[in-house]
Amino acid sequence: MKVVILAGGFGTRITEESYLRPKPMIEIGGQPILWHIMKYYSSYGFHDFVICLGYKQYVVKEYFADYFLHTSDVTFDLSNNSMEVLQRHAEPWKVTLIDTGLHTMTGGRVKRIRDYVGDEPFLLTYGDGVSDVDLNALLAFHREKQRIATITMVNIGQAKGVLDVGDNGEIRSFREKDDSDGAVINGGFMVCEPGIFDYIAGDDTVLEQEPFRNLCRDRELVGYYHRGFWQCMDTQREKKKLEELWESGNAPWKRW
Repeated sequence: MKVVILAGGFGTRITEESYLRPKPMIEIGGQPILWHIMKYYSSYGFHDFVICLGYKQYVVKEYFADYFLHTSDVTFDLSNNSMEVLQRHAEPWKVTLIDTGLHTMTGGRVKRIRDYVGDEPFLLTYGDGVSDVDLNALLAFHREKQRIATITMVNIGQAKGVLDVGDNGEIRSFREKDDSDGAVINGGFMVCEPGIFDYIAGDDTVLEQEPFRNLCRDRELVGYYHRGFWQCMDTQREKKKLEELWESGNAPWKRW
């Protein structure tokens, strides 16, 4: 099963760093948060990634093109114009990097990678959040409910999409969060059937608006409730929190 990662936004809430590189390339513990997300999925056996790029997309492409330079010791023989990789740390990954447009919205980015996932279900998440969600349990829940899309739900005070959830996990409504809300929110880490593409009109479609609302209308959106760790990286404060967790040696998302 392929893992689709949304990594094309401008990162306007963390401009101290995103003016130099896409937010998913901001480092935690010396590696981009995108790498942490991929390592987490890979720890569950998901090694095939499709990454939706946009803003400064070349930074992500250059990172993977020079992956061994970032992760391994190397010897350069300048007289022979050669490079030898020492103690190479190869990942079992296939990484497809797609420029989905500079100003394309989240739904439009998903629509643009349709040909790369084909007619199979796929995992979908954002390129700026980590968690210790049980991906096997999430996938089993999605298969049990047999709906078009499953969202991982978390309950923290963030300005994300609010979900009204029925007893059977069916999501009845989806809207933006108010400061007064104490409801569960969209934490990413989604599972989607190919039918989701039919709910996305084009580049200007925000996945979290009309497509999700229409999925709710059609009773095709369910929520998997995650009670463990989840943290996005929208601000420098949140980046610092993730850095501290990583440096402590107790980062909840580190399963490798």
